[in-house]
Amino acid sequence: MSESLVVCDVDEDLVKKLREFRFRKATNNAAIVMKIDKDKQLVILDEEHEDISPDDLKDELPERQPRFIVYSYKYQHDDGRVSYPLCFIFSSPVGCRPEQQMMYAGSKNKLVQTVELTKVFEIRNTEDLTEEWLREKLGFFR
Repeated sequence: MSESLVVCDVDEDLVKKLREFRFRKATNNAAIVMKIDKDKQLVILDEEHEDISPDDLKDELPERQPRFIVYSYKYQHDDGRVSYPLCFIFSSPVGCRPEQQMMYAGSKNKLVQTVELTKVFEIRNTEDLTEEWLREKLGFFR
């Protein structure tokens, strides 16, 4: 079974863009949405969003296709501190084609290593991507 697992490379321009995104100075919520180009077996840029809430971001995601998201989130801590964690979110909705899910699942770890992120989350339904869900997930990293 492992022979059929496809691990896609990450587009060089996307790697550059993700590095710049990591060190951005803006203090708003922003997202880079990525998809896999099946023919090239390459993770590529799908969309970029500035000043977007988790609830608005979920409306931008396809309901039946996987996506990788790097999300910069303005996180207000209970004690008043503010931080800007970078989150990696793997959207793998129920109902995707199995070969598509396998290609994304097989490429996820390589992409996470490439962008060097530790806050890695997965959603199986785009409706789950809410501010409440994200705050709950980030609560484990205090």
